[in-house]
Amino acid sequence: MKLTVIGGGYVGLVSAACFSHMGHEVLVVEKIPEKVELLRKGESTIYEPGLEELLKEGLREGKLDFTTDIKRGIEFSEVIFICVGTPSNPDGSADLSQVEEVARLTAEYMQDYKLLVNKSTVPVGTQKRVKRTIKLYLKDKNIGFDVASNPEFLREGHAVKDFLEPDRIVIGVDSEKAKEILVEIYKPITDKGYPILITSPATAEIIKYASNTFLAVKISFINMIADLCEKVGANVEEVATGIGYDKRIGKDFLRAGLGWGGSCLPKDTKAFIKICEEYGVDSTILRGAHSVNESRISKFVDKLKEVLWIIKGKTIAIWGLSFKPNTDDIREAPSLKIVEKLLKEGANIRAYDPKATENFKRIFTEGRDLMYFNDKYKAIKGADALLILTEWEEFKKANLEKVKNLMKLPIIIDGRNIYNPDKVRALGFEYYSMGRP
Repeated sequence: MKLTVIGGGYVGLVSAACFSHMGHEVLVVEKIPEKVELLRKGESTIYEPGLEELLKEGLREGKLDFTTDIKRGIEFSEVIFICVGTPSNPDGSADLSQVEEVARLTAEYMQDYKLLVNKSTVPVGTQKRVKRTIKLYLKDKNIGFDVASNPEFLREGHAVKDFLEPDRIVIGVDSEKAKEILVEIYKPITDKGYPILITSPATAEIIKYASNTFLAVKISFINMIADLCEKVGANVEEVATGIGYDKRIGKDFLRAGLGWGGSCLPKDTKAFIKICEEYGVDSTILRGAHSVNESRISKFVDKLKEVLWIIKGKTIAIWGLSFKPNTDDIREAPSLKIVEKLLKEGANIRAYDPKATENFKRIFTEGRDLMYFNDKYKAIKGADALLILTEWEEFKKANLEKVKNLMKLPIIIDGRNIYNPDKVRALGFEYYSMGRP
């Protein structure tokens, strides 16, 4: 089938590349000409394992193309996936201006039936608002259209696999025609046995927010337990193992550390709190999860202060700037607030990340008090302490004897619990982690 994807960001790129890999002919509409130019060369504008290979494959086989012309995109196919950004407003609600713009422009340019499919994360009721917007701006009221919800459940660093081998596909529809089209689009995946759940649009919209906020609550819960473990001398990893064996709870998302970041969990939790407020639903659980997550940064910096006493003038090495491994995404990354706090305290920072450095430089420019390195060992030379902020695999495999010899003081503060405390301390390090004695 022919498909249009509006928005060449994280969700749009992954969706378009995977749809073309499934055999569909896909046209991506992206506003920024420079991005379109790179994408037409097969160069991904984000780091995501396996994505660039799929982009090159789609271009090579003539299944994938990119344009800045939204009129061309709307005329290209009868199915239009909305994959634009929905960032947070100051009050925590989702900014839906880009979604509304797509609806208006679709109404302006459509000459025949269109199915608009919301893949962007949107509050419950957005499908109805998109539908109303099209009705208001559509000149020829006889042209038919549908609006559906098809939320994405992509983990950064695993997005290609998550799209092609999903836990579930959720589609929210209110017409048989929309249902038949979407079922046909996903047939290459569902034919392999992956489940598809067909609901109302409102139910699909809630499923997305409920999924992400449940994971946020689970992470904040284990981080709260980590704080208690530190107070009483218990080990949070053993606690997580003990409760994770319970099949009703499960082992996933029970890793204590610096908390959640990225483009989804922080934004979606704040937005879901706002939605609950609007409908008079008690969101105490979500507020508690958000509060625990916000406190992780201060607790981590306090650990550093306890160890070094005075941060001013100290050389602090940082391993990891992205919010999680296998991505260059720094949105809501703990590193942002930690670096900001350390710079205010007068620290000299030496930072390294395998993929996210260039994105980080756009926010914190290099200077005397902040230097970036392309090698993890160069970053720690002469450091008074090493902070581990992202659990990249290469950090787990680092030569710690070499690390010790390069540092001024053999101190590691591990925000992701990637090392065995006994083994690291046996090498002569002072080692501090999260929720472990």
